[in-house]
Amino acid sequence: VQLQASGGGLVQAGDSLRLSCTASGRDFGNYNMAWFRQAPGTERQFVAGIRWTGSTNYADSVKGRFTISRDNAKNTVYLQMDSLKPEDTAIYSCAGDDDYSDTYFRKYNLWGHGTLVTVSS
Repeated sequence: VQLQASGGGLVQAGDSLRLSCTASGRDFGNYNMAWFRQAPGTERQFVAGIRWTGSTNYADSVKGRFTISRDNAKNTVYLQMDSLKPEDTAIYSCAGDDDYSDTYFRKYNLWGHGTLVTVSS
């Protein structure tokens, strides 16, 4: 399985963006998926995750503003980002694993190239 993220861009504070991560290969529905982000000079940070069961979890910093979802028929996971803030500026990457489903990025064995999100004030 390979992952490809898209949908980043330059927006103003308060705007919305939807990121997509499309997987190639089989068995996408069996994978736990997650979004991480990394701002310059910082460590990769967990944003949101969705298990193969459909259950979700979020970082406290994005709860109530971001929504993760998946469409297994399209092999795609989404991150709907609303009420964006300048501190959301980062490179966003999607990750997947057929077993692990928590917040530690090193445990995920599949990664896609990131997409840059820039939020201006």
